[in-house]
Amino acid sequence: MRLKVLDLSRVLAGPVCSMILGDLGADVIKVERPGEGDETRGWGPPFDSDGQSAYFLAINRNKKSIAVDLADPHDRKVVLELIRDADVVLDNFLPGSLERLGFDPDELLARYSSLIWCTISGFGTDSTRPGYDFVVQAECGWMSITGEREGSPMKVGVALADVIAGKDAAIAILAAVVDRAGGPVAPDKRRINVSLAESARAALVNVAQNVLVSGEDARRWGNAHPNLVPYQLFDAADRPFVIAVGSDGQWRACADALGLQQLADDESLQTNAGRVENREMIVDALAARVKEMGAQHWIDRLQAVSVPSGLVKTVAETLDGSDANARTGVPPSVPGSVRLSPPKLDEHGAAIRTLGWRAFG
Repeated sequence: MRLKVLDLSRVLAGPVCSMILGDLGADVIKVERPGEGDETRGWGPPFDSDGQSAYFLAINRNKKSIAVDLADPHDRKVVLELIRDADVVLDNFLPGSLERLGFDPDELLARYSSLIWCTISGFGTDSTRPGYDFVVQAECGWMSITGEREGSPMKVGVALADVIAGKDAAIAILAAVVDRAGGPVAPDKRRINVSLAESARAALVNVAQNVLVSGEDARRWGNAHPNLVPYQLFDAADRPFVIAVGSDGQWRACADALGLQQLADDESLQTNAGRVENREMIVDALAARVKEMGAQHWIDRLQAVSVPSGLVKTVAETLDGSDANARTGVPPSVPGSVRLSPPKLDEHGAAIRTLGWRAFG
């Protein structure tokens, strides 16, 4: 039986979560406000020929849409009936908002012994602050380590805190589904809370550990790496590319491939610790060398000896040749499939009101 997911969320993190579940085969009903629907429906241009915003299209495939007014008694009954037969409810309402509308997650979890309820917030269950990725990136250390060393703090070019929180929520939901399959589960174990701030903080991984181990705060490194050398951007004769040396063997192969035999033979550079200590000398030597030829020339030589390297591609170049399309977006990153195009507002409302979850066939 397919998982039934009732998605009361909007904007990005929640829809990313429900799209992943939909890609994996779940039946997802997206509940939206009458008239305007999910805010991201208006987040454009660009809009496609049907007036759908690119932002909305990116994260809402494999779902059916119903527009309801949660404050309306009739519509509230429709949603409660959907919750009764759902496996998962997903929301990103501020604390207390759903309860005031007549939807108490704790009460519903107690009533339905197999229901899983996941709330995605910005800053945790006790905070009424709206969760905006830009603010989370600022407050959770990301901007302080992103950008040029002497430049201003910089956000990541994608709303990555939202995306990571959405993926974290999907993982937590699937773990709860597995747990439920083993037998009855207490309501508090079926209540999941994920926050953008906690997901962003956890995603600091090795950068956070550097601070914990060294006692020194992290800083910006531009396109370099705090722990590895050479591991950064270089400008070839025609375009930028990256070299990412992750082992001592790769370093020797890299220096040989670039024709820098003196560096390859230097005993002080045979370990990564030695290379970090001599960072400027190594980077200066590589930068001068790679300017002599085009990027692809160097990449061919480096990849021939298994040294990680690659061109800096534009988004258009990255999408070229992939199965991405303007209607359903970038293909699933999980082993899933695209079954439904992103819905228009209330496109399936009549069928869902009449058939409930049977609207999926």
